[in-house]
Order: sequence, then C-alpha cells, then structure tokens
Amino acid sequence: MIVNLTAPVGPRDLKPTPTGKIIVDFLNGAMPAYLNTGLNWVHVRDVAVGHILAAEKGRIGERYILGNEEGNWTLKQALDELADLTGLKAPRLAMPRLVAMAAARASETMAFVTRSTPRVPVAGVRMAKYKMFFTPEKAIRELGLPQTSPRQALADAVDWFVKHGFVKAPERLKLRSDKPAVAPVEVPVA
Repeated sequence: MIVNLTAPVGPRDLKPTPTGKIIVDFLNGAMPAYLNTGLNWVHVRDVAVGHILAAEKGRIGERYILGNEEGNWTLKQALDELADLTGLKAPRLAMPRLVAMAAARASETMAFVTRSTPRVPVAGVRMAKYKMFFTPEKAIRELGLPQTSPRQALADAVDWFVKHGFVKAPERLKLRSDKPAVAPVEVPVA
C-alpha cells in the first residue's frame, strides 16, 4: 500500500519545507509576485493521522492520497487567505513563467557559487506549470482521513512560524482572533 501526500502545512515545519517556505516568505514580505499554479493544501496533522490510518485500515496494493477535499486552491487563493489571517497584503502581480524561470536559473547559479540552497529552484518553477489538484475521496471513505480546513492549516502554520522566530518583524502582523479553535484530532491506537 502507498500513501501520497499533497501539500502539507502546519506547525513544526523546522526546515521549512517548500510549502512552509511559501508561508514564511509571505510573512516576511519576500513575495512580490506569485506564479499561476495550484496545490491541494492539507493540514500536516491530518497527513500524520492518515499514515497511521493507512497502516491500520489500508488495503494491500492500494494507493491513498492524503489531501483535503476542500484544499484545491490556486496559490493566489492561498495567499489571499494568508492576507486575511495576518492583515498583510497579498501579492497582486502574477509573475510570467519566463521571468520566473530566468530568476530560478540565476538563483541556482548563485547558490552553486555560494554553496547554498537556491531561493527559487528551477524544478519548482517547472512544477508550478501545472495545477496539482487532487481528490482524497478514497482516503476519506476507506481510512476516515480527517479533514481540517486548509484555512486552519495555514493559521496553525502562521502561529507556529511566528512563535518560533521565522518572522523577521512579527509586529507587522495583525493576527485574526476570530479563527476557529484547533480541534484535537484523535490518533487511533491499535
């Protein structure tokens, strides 16, 4: 059995991952434009529970997509949600792909010279050509995959990144106090 996760976001993203980096860059005002792409945003906690559920209930030879039924959002939609959650302005300019690819090639060249990680990887720009929308219907139906809202996943990620020093000027944020409380997810025990 195989589980495939979509674009997880949430707390404890130490590195951060590529999806976490989108959030951190947004929070730090380092995203002047966006690419016209899309992802299936899912709470990392739901993905963790999904792995356990797959081990317990998954059928041999099957594949399960660990995503969110309501999580197929364009990057612009996700940035608009982040703007609503934080009081920051979302970028309004869609970056043309040729410009993004040129920036990625320059970023990779600079990273090679400085022996660092590229800020804009070429592979990421290539992948952004496609909207990576998926349905987790089978995982919900057969495994009971939890479905925390993508907005809550983003809110939990923002809270965690702020509390753990990833945001350079947290005083600029006007965090929404009306976000729903995080409901604990029951982790099944065998």
